[in-house]
Amino acid sequence: MMKEKLSRSTEPKSWLRFSAPQMFYPLAGKMAPWFAAVAAVLGVVGLYIGLFVAPTDFQQGEVYRVIFIHVPAAWMSMFVYLVMAFWSAVGLVMNTRLSFMMAKALAPTGAMFCFVALWTGALWGKPTWGTYWVWDARLTSQLLLMFLYLGFMALTAAIEDPRRSDRAGALIALVGAVNVPIIYFSVSWWNTLHQGASVSLTKAPSMASTMLAGMLLMAFAAWAYTIAVTLWRVRSLILERERHTEWVGHELDAQEGRA
Repeated sequence: MMKEKLSRSTEPKSWLRFSAPQMFYPLAGKMAPWFAAVAAVLGVVGLYIGLFVAPTDFQQGEVYRVIFIHVPAAWMSMFVYLVMAFWSAVGLVMNTRLSFMMAKALAPTGAMFCFVALWTGALWGKPTWGTYWVWDARLTSQLLLMFLYLGFMALTAAIEDPRRSDRAGALIALVGAVNVPIIYFSVSWWNTLHQGASVSLTKAPSMASTMLAGMLLMAFAAWAYTIAVTLWRVRSLILERERHTEWVGHELDAQEGRA
């Protein structure tokens, strides 16, 4: 009985050890290639279904196919920001260096998805609305999200002291998270040109099953890609932050030896 209690009490600590950059670094290196491979496979299959299998939309014609890139990118731009805010909150509460590094590693990918969502939305808007841009509630709040990403990256890069940089960036991430529900619910709260959600948790999707399959595959591909590049990026941040430690010196020597 005593052994069982001891094993249960030490189980959470076995997971907490990965909060140390030294322990997480090799784990991230092992996981990243797998997620990259999953992203590549899902992306190829999703694009094939979206471009060649899914039927032509009876209202928008072939131009609607941009949604297979636009919608997953828009979803990921919001979701990545929330994950970034989550890691920032964890870093502030628990004072863990790795949490702040995870937030910083996520930001460039989230900004990329935000730009792709805005760009593909403009390409979609020209034939659909007759213009590339309108100061619509959804578009304006999405543009604000782009500025939040850029502001986070600019501020954290401008402050040399890592601790001050981490906390300043965390505050931006947490305050900016308020904008995410505004983006999501903007089509419901205001009268906008942007169409409502085609996929909802509360009702059946308003699209053909092949369209939905292609979109979901692209969304999963985008998420797997995000995990892969974030893990690779956080490894670089760990080496940069921990460069004065002994274990990083050994790791760099080992990498040079393998090269």
